[in-house]
Amino acid sequence: TMKGDFDLDRIARVIKQQEPDLVALQEVDFFTRRAVFMDLATELGQRTGLAPLFGRAMYFDGGEYGEGILSRFSFLSSRNHALPAGEGKEPRSALEVRVVLESGDTIAFVGTHFDHTGEKDRINQAERVRELLAEIDLPVLLAGDLNARPESRVMEILLSALEPSSDDMAPTIPSDGPRAKIDYILYGPAERWRVLESRVICDSIASDHCAFLSVLELLPAGH
Repeated sequence: TMKGDFDLDRIARVIKQQEPDLVALQEVDFFTRRAVFMDLATELGQRTGLAPLFGRAMYFDGGEYGEGILSRFSFLSSRNHALPAGEGKEPRSALEVRVVLESGDTIAFVGTHFDHTGEKDRINQAERVRELLAEIDLPVLLAGDLNARPESRVMEILLSALEPSSDDMAPTIPSDGPRAKIDYILYGPAERWRVLESRVICDSIASDHCAFLSVLELLPAGH
């Protein structure tokens, strides 16, 4: 947390209060020294009653570091996609899962975290994610910390393939007084989803980012 402790119950409480179906987690440690050799995705899964999955972006500090997903549904399949990164830059990944909803529909959910140091890497990562999305023949949700403002070239690339779940682009960082929007939930194809609600949830202790929640309804094909 922002207190520098491992109050995973507080983080889990922020998640659990929303009763989510799917959660994208960024900056997740897996058996690192600094995380006292804990598998943080699994720890949060146990505390929230959700199925956990970790995807490595890099080896780090005696363990691994990357993306996490929590799900109310079992995982039909999962793939971890390495994203392009400049020489000497921190590796990034996009973690994709496929789940079957109660309606019987299969969807893809992708969690990712783009580079925070330079626009060039973010653009390359956005273009790679757009390529991956083109290969997914399912309704899809993309969620994560994209380190990009709404007016950026990065978002222009992604919004050429997906729709934003919030038109007001309310800021998500920092959690103790948000001033910038860099966390998103995007969906596609446009005709398969209806946005029911989107809101920013700020807990200044649980994380340096506010959580971003979207409630979406999957519509029947050809409705």
